[in-house]
Amino acid sequence: MRFAKGHGTENDFVILPDPDDEVDLTGDLVARLCDRRAGLGADGVLRAVRVASPAPGSGPAVSGGAAEWFMDYRNADGSVAEMCGNGIRVFGRYLLDHELVRGPEFAVATRAGTRLVRAELDGAITVDMGLPRVLGAGRATLAGRPFDGLAVSLGNPHLACVVRDPLDDFDVSQPPVLDAEQFPDGANFELVRFIGAAHIEMRVHERGSGPTRSCGTGAVAAAVAAAVTAAVAAVTVPATVRDAPPPPGRWTVDLPGGRLQVTLAPRTSFLSGPAVIVAEGELDEAWLSGKTVTPDQSSPAA
Repeated sequence: MRFAKGHGTENDFVILPDPDDEVDLTGDLVARLCDRRAGLGADGVLRAVRVASPAPGSGPAVSGGAAEWFMDYRNADGSVAEMCGNGIRVFGRYLLDHELVRGPEFAVATRAGTRLVRAELDGAITVDMGLPRVLGAGRATLAGRPFDGLAVSLGNPHLACVVRDPLDDFDVSQPPVLDAEQFPDGANFELVRFIGAAHIEMRVHERGSGPTRSCGTGAVAAAVAAAVTAAVAAVTVPATVRDAPPPPGRWTVDLPGGRLQVTLAPRTSFLSGPAVIVAEGELDEAWLSGKTVTPDQSSPAA
């Protein structure tokens, strides 16, 4: 089984090329691949399936329109996710590098719908993330401390909370406690702080992956929360913002893994930043089958 390893602002992924939809990508295999000690190590897995593939399976589950490839994204714990902003940018870089699509613009099918990806002249990869859906105020508890925020959907759920204290004061290594009624499938949790005009920093605990160095959909959700907060001139989000389009503007989002640019447009949003393929290789058959060598089976030391 071939693989590639890539990252977008240190949000890293294992890419599995599977054009004919033949790989049985179980949750256990995903978790093993993402294991940072016994596997390749990653925040998630991106399986590349050709949309026109006639083979049965979970691949092209979404009507891709003009898309030639479907991004089957899985969280590090093996769970299925609808969308990944950094993941689709890394996915796009892989397709371009292997000449599997014609650039500079092309469509990619995801569980959240078809997304347009574009290679920029400066090397960045931009993705049209669609119009963020503002779902209104929400609340979470982290380490016993309550946080008010804005519930936002980018195809996957988010709770973005604007705070005034330095982000290093918060520990996002543990999962937040969310309202199960508001977020029945869980959510990504972002802490957001203003550091300048249209400039924010963010920390994230991702659903199914834990704390990560960056989150693309989270960056967009954070920009939405910041734009709404700036518009209403208060940290507490009023109920009237539900289903209202976020105020347009261009935001710089700083994360532990780097910097992303988010543009909020009247009818959509864009996420732009670096996307890098680090290495490519082939998985060892013994590791893939789960047949490991024990000390008793190994050859004696010379």
